[in-house]
Amino acid sequence: MAQGDEATPGPTPTPGPASGTAGGERPRLGIGMVGYAFMGRVHSQAWRSAPAFFDLPVRPVMAALCGRSAEGTARAAGQMGWAAVETDWRELIAREDVDVVDICTPGDSHARIAIAALEAGKHVLCEKPLANTVAEAEAMADAARAAAARGVYAMVAFNYRRVPAIALAARWVAEGRLGEIRHVRAQYLQDWIVDPDFPLVWRLRRELAGSGALGDIGAHIIDTAQFITGQHLTQVSALTETFITRRPLAETSAGLSAGGGAGTGEVDVDDAALFIGRFSGGALASFEATRFATGRKNALRIEVNGSAASVAFDFEAMNELWFHDHALPAEEAGFRRVLVTEPGHPYAGAWWPPGHGLGYEHTFTHEVKDFVQAIASGTAPSPSFDDGLRVQRVLAAVERSAADQSRLTAVRQT
Repeated sequence: MAQGDEATPGPTPTPGPASGTAGGERPRLGIGMVGYAFMGRVHSQAWRSAPAFFDLPVRPVMAALCGRSAEGTARAAGQMGWAAVETDWRELIAREDVDVVDICTPGDSHARIAIAALEAGKHVLCEKPLANTVAEAEAMADAARAAAARGVYAMVAFNYRRVPAIALAARWVAEGRLGEIRHVRAQYLQDWIVDPDFPLVWRLRRELAGSGALGDIGAHIIDTAQFITGQHLTQVSALTETFITRRPLAETSAGLSAGGGAGTGEVDVDDAALFIGRFSGGALASFEATRFATGRKNALRIEVNGSAASVAFDFEAMNELWFHDHALPAEEAGFRRVLVTEPGHPYAGAWWPPGHGLGYEHTFTHEVKDFVQAIASGTAPSPSFDDGLRVQRVLAAVERSAADQSRLTAVRQT
């Protein structure tokens, strides 16, 4: 779930021409971004750093930043390196110097911004989860497929696919090094809302966020598990819980509470979600997404067990991957640590000497690099909006299962 500042409505946009070359330079790719809070800052850094470390076929230009507050947006644009400011996302889409629309807003606005941008002939990078509902995600995926037929591309921003260690694990699975995948365990553990006095921010309100820990961080481990295994979830059985049902109303920059007054407001999303599942290849899986794991800050963990080997990963040690080769004699077998910083490891060769680790922000730079290269080569980027829709359907199945207290709930495939 991206955190940002959505702009106010405006007139319907008209398509702008594609940007070209200037003075023999590489073709220009104008970027317009909607939202400038936490996720907007991360994306801004990625747009700045990608061309500095990767040999991109086009030249990304940070053309315009959009947010509701003219003053706040201008201040953010100056800090983050954006050339111009808009307070209406429709005006951003209509700009002739914008070729890509990067959506860093809460989930309730993803569908209308993305669909409008694609219909206007602009490529789209959209934060996860793709939308707040399956119906919205289906509409977005339909629009993306129609746009792709015209050479206009869309990608959903599941940045953890771009952690070098996770990409390496996926490579090993694809190469068959793990054999038949039998069991997956995935967790995403945080503790940032354990304090009952933490305010009712937008991520705790269903109308804006769609769901709580499930959509915000559960979406990541669903996508990561499906990415590494190359399979998709077909069945789930779930429990969800909201531990703190009322919270102080958050103050906005204007000094007004998010709920319209002083006091407290209802938390109408989940604080934690647990579910088991089955993959299309037959593997069993367990998933845990919680923002109440006291002491855990950003522990995305995944272990994949196969007939021939296993891999394990923890984002709080993100440059490491643990590998167990089951073919070794028992006397010398066990998990061994692989430091994923060698030039031959995914993405790592563009950065520092071996042993000089990467961080959270680098995953977004890798995301931008892959997206730009796909646009320039005229190939569909990954993960696609269809991939985002597949995750959205799993989220919906988890919510149905938890609500119905059912043993197994099918994930709708079409």
